[in-house]
Amino acid sequence: MEIYKEEFIEFMLDSEVLKFGDFVTKSGRNTPFFVNTGFYRTGAQLKRLGEYYARAIHDSFGDDFDVLFGPAYKGIPLSTATVIAFSELYGREIRYASNRKEIKDHGDKGALLGGPIGDGDRIVIIEDVTTAGTSIRETVPILKEQGDVKILGLCVSVDREERGSGEKSALSEIEDNFGFKTTAIVKMSEVTEYLMSHEVKGRKVIDDGLKRSIDEYYEKYGAKA
Repeated sequence: MEIYKEEFIEFMLDSEVLKFGDFVTKSGRNTPFFVNTGFYRTGAQLKRLGEYYARAIHDSFGDDFDVLFGPAYKGIPLSTATVIAFSELYGREIRYASNRKEIKDHGDKGALLGGPIGDGDRIVIIEDVTTAGTSIRETVPILKEQGDVKILGLCVSVDREERGSGEKSALSEIEDNFGFKTTAIVKMSEVTEYLMSHEVKGRKVIDDGLKRSIDEYYEKYGAKA
């Protein structure tokens, strides 16, 4: 596993974004882990988060694209932090854009924030954690309305590797439904493997008991493909 992925796992723990215990997801599933990206709250955290996203996007999509699109609202800081990191790490000027929840009819008019989107633009979408793909179903039509664009793919922070509406993961379902690539900074299986074999600040985060709970969770809700 790449070093930046290992660093990102520890970064999530330090930021209290990744927690282990007894939680209930929005879908009503009892889960032994929880990812809450709302705990990235400081400038230093957003700077590092943008760098991790930039590395993951560069690994999967290179730098031959024009726009990084972050669906409102969480995608707005993600897209801005990541294009800044892209410029610093790779010397590539990528435009950021996000949708407005309400279309503005004066001043800076339109449905989008940030850079314009038009014919020929190649776009990567950035999100926090995708579980049902709802925002993607809303986002794709918005992008297609801007012109003859090509959506290269989607990058999220963590692939939970759970079933979506069927047997496949939510990210795999997005690939099937929309025909573009999906990727994540880390997969939950990578998180589990790393934390089983490494201590973080002198502490074993995932012990044998927690590992059993995670395994049982995935036996019940894990994606089959």
